[in-house]
Amino acid sequence: MLDFEQIFREHNSLIFRYLMKLCGNVSLAEELTQETFFRAYMNLAALREKEKVSAWLYQIAKNTYFAWCNEQKRYKPDMGMEIGSRTVDVIAHFEEKDLAERAFACVNRLDRVYREVFMLHTFGEQSLKEISAIYGKSESWARVTFYRAKQKIMEELGETDEL
Repeated sequence: MLDFEQIFREHNSLIFRYLMKLCGNVSLAEELTQETFFRAYMNLAALREKEKVSAWLYQIAKNTYFAWCNEQKRYKPDMGMEIGSRTVDVIAHFEEKDLAERAFACVNRLDRVYREVFMLHTFGEQSLKEISAIYGKSESWARVTFYRAKQKIMEELGETDEL
């Protein structure tokens, strides 16, 4: 039997950061993190291999986020930046914000599997091996899917630099 409290302690901050990257809202990420661990607790018996607990939690978090998005058809993540008391070059700030918004829009237009693999690897900091375990596919499938997603985003942005 797995110790759920230990699982929570070890993975709470990782799941929160992943959800924060997906939704861009602290309170929502906290709420989705709680929901993720609630679902994980209720389905702990379904976890067959304790070595894959991280991939299992990321899958639950991803599904929790997309379920929330489906309920909130008009939700758009807050792409704003907190500037605080720092001196910021206003033109550069707006150019960066515009690029970030365009890139996020490109990611959202990707087919679901490309979007999910890209977000898991880029924002969720999951290795391609972990992503392949989440989807039950080979590591080369995850690598190719991530590469294709990145290419589509770069083509749409008209960028030639690496993301």
